[in-house]
Amino acid sequence: MTISWLWAVFTLAATVSQTFRNAMQRALTGPLGTVGATHVRFLFGLPFALVFLGLARLALGLPVPAPSPASLGWTALGAMAQIVATALMLASMRERSFVVSIAYTKTEPVQVALFGLIFLGERPTPTLILAIVIATAGVMLMSWPKSGPQSGPAGAQGHWRPAAMGVVSGGFFALSAIGFRGGVLALDTPSFVMAATTTLATGLAIQTATLTLYLLLFDRARLAAILRMWRQSLPAGFAGALASQFWFLAFALTSAARVRTLALVEVILAQIVSRRIFSEGVSAREWLGMALILIGVAILING
Repeated sequence: MTISWLWAVFTLAATVSQTFRNAMQRALTGPLGTVGATHVRFLFGLPFALVFLGLARLALGLPVPAPSPASLGWTALGAMAQIVATALMLASMRERSFVVSIAYTKTEPVQVALFGLIFLGERPTPTLILAIVIATAGVMLMSWPKSGPQSGPAGAQGHWRPAAMGVVSGGFFALSAIGFRGGVLALDTPSFVMAATTTLATGLAIQTATLTLYLLLFDRARLAAILRMWRQSLPAGFAGALASQFWFLAFALTSAARVRTLALVEVILAQIVSRRIFSEGVSAREWLGMALILIGVAILING
């Protein structure tokens, strides 16, 4: 019998891993560009996903389930949406601080709840809706443009362009979450661990093949640069695969809306990374926003 709170443990583990992966990917956007840094998490994450799959098979003594057309379709949807989402998030990070860019993407739970209702028929409870509203209000408070000397058209564009990219990125992350949960649920296997790990390996294989083919056709120099920087890219690939492994385990146990609402604690972790690594400050309003996020998460957990 699955422990009822295990999904929360997986979600928090995924959030920690993803925070470090985002920081490492951001550092790679300079030498590799947005597309190159996006590809790093897939190309160098796939080998680790295959290792995870092999370990799961040995530990559980179960065969790897053959993906059905339905599971392949859902997983492909999640994989393609995640490529777009990651690229938009990294582009936003190039124009705004690390923590605020992460906050922009975290409008995602509202969109996850909507997509989950439309595509998977997962109706959110009143408690979940309340948690989403409060936590998302905190995110919006954090990311609202500051007033000041740059509040004119040029300043507004400087704030709203990365904001738009971040919010749209959150929409694609929401779609990817629904796609991956659909892929996990469509697999015919008695083990949620095997279903999650198989979906992870399948999704990363699709993403790696797609972006590798794109770069081979249109930007071979960038692909060569990615391969030359394999030492710097390998840790990001591992962190990305580990984060995705935990995300998919959580998706196998509960709705994507619950998982992504709890995942808003990533904004708090991003603030710590932002201060420690990128020396980026935070305003009182952003602290208040983080407090609202924690209140929303507390309601979610207690509910």
